[in-house]
Amino acid sequence: MASEWPKAAVVGWPAKHSLSPLIMKTWLDETGQPGDYAIIECEPDAFESAARARFNAGLVGVNVTVPHKEAALKLADAASDAARAIGAANVLVWREGRIEADNTDHVGIARALESDSGSGPAVLIGAGGAARAALYHLKGQDREVRILNRSRDRAEALAGEFGISAQIQSLEDETAFDGASLVINATSLGMSGQPPLAVDLSATSENALVFDMVYAPLRTGLLEQAERLGRRTADGLIMLVGQARPAFEQFFGATAPQHDGVRHGLLAALEQRA
Repeated sequence: MASEWPKAAVVGWPAKHSLSPLIMKTWLDETGQPGDYAIIECEPDAFESAARARFNAGLVGVNVTVPHKEAALKLADAASDAARAIGAANVLVWREGRIEADNTDHVGIARALESDSGSGPAVLIGAGGAARAALYHLKGQDREVRILNRSRDRAEALAGEFGISAQIQSLEDETAFDGASLVINATSLGMSGQPPLAVDLSATSENALVFDMVYAPLRTGLLEQAERLGRRTADGLIMLVGQARPAFEQFFGATAPQHDGVRHGLLAALEQRA
């Protein structure tokens, strides 16, 4: 019966633009797994009560997007090592009356960076929640890390929290990208409706990988510049789909398809919004 199907949702403010329902429903169709997935818009001060009410009403789990990720971790009764280390949760699952938190953003980041050499200098742009997940991925790698952020104090605090001896620089620093083999944009700069990300990638290594977490537009100014220079690129959809796979498995108990078929649907949806 439909009423017995596992039901999950994405929670954010706003959330109507989310592509998560398209991803989850595509995988439900492809796997033949019964289930449903919805959108819940919730203002920040109502997040805890809304989440608890939905779980009590039978929701098995939620994807959590901005601005609720830190609140989601605080709400949970238990949390994964990744969620605790990153300091935020993008997945909440209801298990036997307890809320368990996880952070799968780093899984999506790892997917986007599969072709990264892991050796040359890495430049991380931003020091917010997305940057935390990126730094979690970079931690432990034997490479130089540079964090570019408007607030030097915030970037220094972030590096200290992760135990990384990072170089803290500004976007205007002419040496910031010298010899970099990896560049990650973990800000909203370059997103539709936001200011552009005005940086010069010409000093990066010839085989550098440039990853932009922004996916609207998919081909950001940063990625277009990288392509003109002959650098390798990874777009935000790779991360989006990558972080959704473990969440799908936690919600619906089925393995998400490993092929990239869902990407075609996402591209079509983005084209309609353009």
